Amino acid sequence: MPSKFPPYVQALLNPSAYPEHPAAVELQQTQMSFIFLTGDYAYKTKKPVNLGYLDYTTLERREHFCRQELELNRRLCPAAYLDVVPVTESPAGIRLGGEGNVIEYAVKMKQLPRDRMMDLLLPQDAVTPAMLVQVARLMADFHGRAATGPDINVYGSLEGIRTNTDENFDQTIKYIGTLIPEKFHRMLKDYNDQFLSSNTSLFNNRVSGAKIRDCHGDLHAAHVCFANEIYIYDCIEFNDRFRYCDTASEIAFLAMDIDRYGRADLSGSFVKDYISAGGDREMGALLDFYKCYRAYVRGKVACFKYDDPYLKDKNAILQEAQLYFNLAYRYAFPRLALIITTGLIGTGKTTAAVAISRGLGCSTLSSDVIRKELAGIPPAERHYEGFASGLYSRQSTQQTYTELFRRAGEQLEKGRTVVLDASFMKRSDRRSAQRIAVKHGAAFLTVECVAPDETIRQRLEERSKAGSVSDGRWEIFADIKREYDPVTELSPDEHMILDTESSSGNIIASLLQRINAL
Repeated sequence: MPSKFPPYVQALLNPSAYPEHPAAVELQQTQMSFIFLTGDYAYKTKKPVNLGYLDYTTLERREHFCRQELELNRRLCPAAYLDVVPVTESPAGIRLGGEGNVIEYAVKMKQLPRDRMMDLLLPQDAVTPAMLVQVARLMADFHGRAATGPDINVYGSLEGIRTNTDENFDQTIKYIGTLIPEKFHRMLKDYNDQFLSSNTSLFNNRVSGAKIRDCHGDLHAAHVCFANEIYIYDCIEFNDRFRYCDTASEIAFLAMDIDRYGRADLSGSFVKDYISAGGDREMGALLDFYKCYRAYVRGKVACFKYDDPYLKDKNAILQEAQLYFNLAYRYAFPRLALIITTGLIGTGKTTAAVAISRGLGCSTLSSDVIRKELAGIPPAERHYEGFASGLYSRQSTQQTYTELFRRAGEQLEKGRTVVLDASFMKRSDRRSAQRIAVKHGAAFLTVECVAPDETIRQRLEERSKAGSVSDGRWEIFADIKREYDPVTELSPDEHMILDTESSSGNIIASLLQRINAL
């Protein structure tokens, strides 16, 4: 453990410092907390930081906010929040509880199973609409009970909302050019200002309709756990202003975070289930605005993490910030689009498709998955057929693309941008996709993935060992390369070349700007 951590943090890594004497202690941290996982319990202390929107700089303030955290989270998650315990120092050492001088305070929680958190389940396709129905009903019930009144309503007024949005843009100025493109910052600020000015009556109706409540305030996927019951935890305790909000803003927050995993279908069903449970049909008009606001807030939080000396993986934080700022831009300037990948096997089309769908908050349709689904074969079952034979015969391929196009049309008909993860080797198939986009008034973009042959060979060898839905392998690469139709039929605006070996920078930002220009 690096010596720059506070002494009590180093001491609490020793199991003997705990009354339960756990077998081991694991340390996790955020930009504002240290979290000690002991197996049965989690103990959370607050870093002595002042981030502008929170101030934990004195022991008294940290104790106060520990007790606030306990009380407020028991509204939605009573079974997990157990107590506030002192961290004490005596001649015998530093420990949780016990005799001695109090040097810190910790919130004691039941340790929730990490593998049942929604942010881990979503990438595994392990979150179902039925699970989200339960979340929607819980939140509708919670919002119906949550406090409201004149002191809370202030934060749902135009002035209150503008204070929050202006603060977002002011606090991210220093990150322009590194974590957020200057164009995005300027355009998003203009969008927020214009939306607020043009919807005065709508925001006033939300106040008069008692839709401004003492909410959770930080409802994203990492704060929802599906275990023996549903735990919705870690609400905001440090600043009432961030917790007092429109219930539509709260629901938009989780919907946005589901979008970022490329599950716009689940996001949409969650919102519908919430509206059905709570009867708030007016919130639809505010959904994209609040999704944009919440995505920007998450991007701002990532900016603050970028400056945290304890958090070392700056590249991961950079990517997180860019993802959220890209989503904010997407909500502010929605443009229905059909995006297809094309390229040889092993060029990274699926990786690119997943990154694009996450960056745009939309769904992906995979030809590999559809092909095996049509054949009644489990996705992970390997089929090493000869080139253009068996499961990969020309007839099977045509059936796969026919179904791919049908499902794409369904998504576009619902107003949902969609990414098609397929090789699109033939010019005729790319043209067919383009016609579907035109039919639905959607922008059309082809992302051609390229990589050196040697890189492709290495990737295919690694894929064969690790397992994959794709059955592509090096032995058929030459045949596929010979059959591939170069992309010559599209305009430069509709054709984006992505070198998956050397590309860097904010690819999604470039893609968004290109789509909005079509």
